[in-house]
Amino acid sequence: MLVDWRPRARRQLREIYEYIEERDPQAADNLLSMNREAVRTLADVPYIYRHGRVSNTREMVVHPNYLVVYRATDRVTVLDSLHARRRYPSDKTR
Repeated sequence: MLVDWRPRARRQLREIYEYIEERDPQAADNLLSMNREAVRTLADVPYIYRHGRVSNTREMVVHPNYLVVYRATDRVTVLDSLHARRRYPSDKTR
């Protein structure tokens, strides 16, 4: 199964990385690696993670503070990468 990233999700991950990198470059690199590896596994097991708060989505906890929101159909589409305390995107933003 293919895994696609929406531009917004890529931008969000880049912003998270840059924020952490200013404080701890190694932690930023570690989080980015964890995120990429976790998303890669979605190609093989897209339905393993919990149902999302928005209909037709799923949520993967990459780190206790960070989520990846995605949709699984004939492909996996990463919709959002966000901090767990940030305002959760609504259906209207998809």
